[in-house]
Amino acid sequence: MTDKDNALFTTNRQPPNLRSSLADTLMAQIESGDLKPGQRLPTEQAIMAATGVSRTIVREALATLRAKGLITTHQGLGAFVSKDPNPRSFSIIPNDLQSIDEVLRVLELRIGVEYEAAGLAALRRTPEDIERMQDRLDALDTALEKGGYGAQEDYAFHRSILVATQNSYYSRLFDTFGDIMVPRQWARLDKMTAFERQRHAARMRREHHAIFAAIRDGNEGAARRAIRSHLSKSAARFEELRDATNFS
Repeated sequence: MTDKDNALFTTNRQPPNLRSSLADTLMAQIESGDLKPGQRLPTEQAIMAATGVSRTIVREALATLRAKGLITTHQGLGAFVSKDPNPRSFSIIPNDLQSIDEVLRVLELRIGVEYEAAGLAALRRTPEDIERMQDRLDALDTALEKGGYGAQEDYAFHRSILVATQNSYYSRLFDTFGDIMVPRQWARLDKMTAFERQRHAARMRREHHAIFAAIRDGNEGAARRAIRSHLSKSAARFEELRDATNFS
């Protein structure tokens, strides 16, 4: 990596959301012309050295760019800026989620996708997948224990399930949407009492642990039921919020 490349990545060292920040940095370089069409991106090792992030974070950021059509990868050669990046024909952006009804539509989509993904993950997960899911689950537990929303950690856990399907199209679909698939702006945790927040956190942990246990144990049916139950309960909670507050 050149001194210029190092300078471009310096401001990206250890941000709060590593994957998104790295992906945003690379996208900005592509859009500004610093990284030109057809140009080879720095190696994973070079990006790691310049930014201080892990190989997993680098690969997830590159997967995001690939899902957006901004880069292409070639076995043994590395990643290259697309010569003619294609705009996404379909996406979900924050402005799409301006009402609880829109959130519910997204949850309907997630149920369809993640129900099948959870079953496949239970059948195909590797020891590495289980370790990754456990790490993401631990991070989510920590965020909830501290009273946070855990939106990024929630997204990361669900994405790790998609990765475990061994079908990259599942994770690439989520990469297209990003962590807005977990719409924390409607969670209304700030309106809850301390007891209500604790109960909410306990419920979230219980549901996510059930999903993980089923996938870890290779129980396809239980994995499908657990993910459907979790997302359906989320939808029911949003419906209650909408009805109680007259949001739509």
